[in-house]
Amino acid sequence: MGTDQPETFGIGDGISVNRLGYGAMRITGDDIIGKPDDTEQARAVLNRAVELGVDFIDTADSYGPGVSERLIRETLAPYDDVTVATKGGLMRRPDGEWVRNADPDYLKNACLCSVDRLGVGTIDLYQLHRVEDCVPLEDSLHALAELKDEGYVRHIGLSEVGVEEIERARDVVDIATVQNRYNVADREHDDVVDYSERHGIGFMPWFPLGAGSFGSKDEALERVANRRDATPRQVALAWLLQRSPVMLPIPGTSSIEHLEENVAAGSIELTDEDLEALR
Repeated sequence: MGTDQPETFGIGDGISVNRLGYGAMRITGDDIIGKPDDTEQARAVLNRAVELGVDFIDTADSYGPGVSERLIRETLAPYDDVTVATKGGLMRRPDGEWVRNADPDYLKNACLCSVDRLGVGTIDLYQLHRVEDCVPLEDSLHALAELKDEGYVRHIGLSEVGVEEIERARDVVDIATVQNRYNVADREHDDVVDYSERHGIGFMPWFPLGAGSFGSKDEALERVANRRDATPRQVALAWLLQRSPVMLPIPGTSSIEHLEENVAAGSIELTDEDLEALR
């Protein structure tokens, strides 16, 4: 893990984004269902993110469902220099249950709905939100590859996959990004990070701030934060950015204060001593 990291990352061909993005799940209602309690506040967070230099926003059709995508369009379209990524293949039921659906026909329809909600002709990055056990991964990826050939999708990504699944997917279509659960205290997917780095695939860690608690890493984060005049959350994000040059953290929040704190983490450079303390 080095301390000299690039500020941007190229997603596939022709898209360069700042490596600290924004995850737009939290601009929905309680339990990720329906509209947020304060729609204007949600729009203010999106606008402030762009003002702060965030040019990569990640969402999904299941956030709301549909609410996050619509708010992004209403607030930021026609987007200018902002790249919006979305996902399909994981449905959100009214009772809060997550249900996988990677059926090829469903994915094609879901993608077209996202195109409409986002107000774009082509989605810059469309991700398979989950692999479904009863649907061969190759079938799902062939559907996304067809969407790419038809111009609805520019680049394709995966979510919650292992190295073997990435390799199978790459036999079908180019994979630009992978989005797995990962943070300073949860390193189950270290092998996926390393594989992504070797192959120039962007790695988007979801749950990058661990809901504010990092278990066994809490004390070390506090010590490093005190040395850096930062917060533990900022140190956790800085650690991610220095973990790999392909790392694309997308912390989400409905608070402008937390958003500004998160973005400021991009300017923190951890020393070898700091990194050793967090090892």
